[in-house]
Amino acid sequence: MGVQVVGRAFARALRQEFAASKAAAEARGRSGQQSAAASSITGMTLQEAQQVLNITTLTPEEIQKNYEHLFKVNDKSVGGSFYLQSKVVRAKERLEEELSIQTQNKPPGQQQQQNPET
Repeated sequence: MGVQVVGRAFARALRQEFAASKAAAEARGRSGQQSAAASSITGMTLQEAQQVLNITTLTPEEIQKNYEHLFKVNDKSVGGSFYLQSKVVRAKERLEEELSIQTQNKPPGQQQQQNPET
């Protein structure tokens, strides 16, 4: 009798977890798939790219500023590392890709608010 109660409770919890997981996946939707594709193309996750460029918010200005600084510091002619310099380049590419994904998936009204010049 006790085994049946535990079994039913476990089955109910499993169904609830599956439903919650499915809802979360649908909420991420297409942008999550595009972000995953960008990660596989560049070979770098969004989190890793943010760590490499030391960025917390995705703004083009901050990305460019940190990129330029880190690229110059890691230049081989000043004793830097070509490997680290290439990581900086890949991180910038990954973050720019993420920015373009985010702007593609925003509703048209929000895009105009963000870029009043266009």
